[in-house]
Amino acid sequence: MAQEDTGVEGVDLLVVGGGKGGKTLAMDMARSGGRVAMVERGMIGGTCINVACIPTKTLVTSARLLDSLSRAEQVGVRAGKPVADLTLLREHKDGVVAGMVDLNHRQFLDSGMDFVLGTARFTGERTVRVELNDGGTRVLRGKDVVINTGTTPAMPDIPGIAEAGPLTSETLLHLDRIPEHLVVIGGGYVGLEFAHMFAAFGSRVTMLHRGERVLPREDPDVSEAMAGFLADAGVRLHTRVTLTEVSRGPSGMTVRLSDGTEVTGTDVLVAVGREPVTRELDLDAAGVRTDDRGFVKVDDRLATSAPRTWAVGDVAGSPQFTHVSLDDYRIVKANIAGADRRTTGRLVPWNVFTTPELARVGMTETEARAAGHDVRVARMPVAAVPRARTLRDTRGVWKAVVDRDSDRILGVALLGPDASEVMTVVQTAMLTGAPYTLLRDSIIAHPTMAEGLNMLFKALTD
Repeated sequence: MAQEDTGVEGVDLLVVGGGKGGKTLAMDMARSGGRVAMVERGMIGGTCINVACIPTKTLVTSARLLDSLSRAEQVGVRAGKPVADLTLLREHKDGVVAGMVDLNHRQFLDSGMDFVLGTARFTGERTVRVELNDGGTRVLRGKDVVINTGTTPAMPDIPGIAEAGPLTSETLLHLDRIPEHLVVIGGGYVGLEFAHMFAAFGSRVTMLHRGERVLPREDPDVSEAMAGFLADAGVRLHTRVTLTEVSRGPSGMTVRLSDGTEVTGTDVLVAVGREPVTRELDLDAAGVRTDDRGFVKVDDRLATSAPRTWAVGDVAGSPQFTHVSLDDYRIVKANIAGADRRTTGRLVPWNVFTTPELARVGMTETEARAAGHDVRVARMPVAAVPRARTLRDTRGVWKAVVDRDSDRILGVALLGPDASEVMTVVQTAMLTGAPYTLLRDSIIAHPTMAEGLNMLFKALTD
């Protein structure tokens, strides 16, 4: 790569942070002949592969197998009592992660990009100084710059918590032991997945949530169903609690509540959200503004306050899902090329990989009514789906919301086995603007879980 007399290396695209959106854009532009440099502190492949989606869902696979084996006799199989083996769990998770990290690294190099391992700080507009992991420094300037540094687990402001050193969604994945009693602080997606997972692994699990119900953005009937599955899994759920202190003692960690109650576990997991990785970027030097939480401010083209400087993924305040970061890549790639692609109106699906899982896309019933829609609602137990009966897993409920005037599907919440796969069928219909009758009357293969969509939309109330 050519170096200017000033010591500044010029490139067509400079990507700071190697998450999904940024790395995909970097590889694309490098393969197309562009001069591209991507700086990453150390997580080759990004958060998703190293400490989020991939390792957690790899362990979810283990937890679900344990759940299935515990019910093996229902399907005519004597399997004995299943037990989670820590060494095998760690090998399983680490093997999947290592394989994907290696694949990503090879793809980076094969694309022709300049992959720089180090820590970047902005020194001016579209310019960073990189402290290289193996020593030395480089100064890089891009014609276009993409900030893609992601987020990290947030720590709540509770007296004593920092000194007590609780686990986070990232440190828990090191799996040095299976907690005897895991106390989970937080009732969102991450807390729910870990609570179900470690209950399956044999931990006693207690969940502490400050809200009235878990998944507070969901309709009450969906949240209540999820709470029921937590109870079935053996998780003790405490809602409407305020935490006043966390301390570590000889028997583990103790969480004190505002009513004087104390909950002591061998381990505490904090799962109360994530905060942006921007504090040490010196974004002011680049002319890039952030909000009061540190997220990069962007418009609906994902442009920042600085010229030809963009932000993608979690750090830009986008919904914190890898598939959204991938769509951010599409938007920025088009806009760098001179198009006018925007985030407005995106239909974002998401899943909670509990057992059974929750899949969601579009509006809840509460949101639809608040937006002024005259709605029709369908509810159906998963037990109504023949495929669920063959699986011997009839846990869950499906719910759909339809606009009465247009017959268009406004949203679905599918709680049950294989819900994430079925949800994509509904999302596709929503993207085309098709009426609900398309799914009600389609010939869907029998017996599949997706066949339940025939029955769900037939159950719409007047």
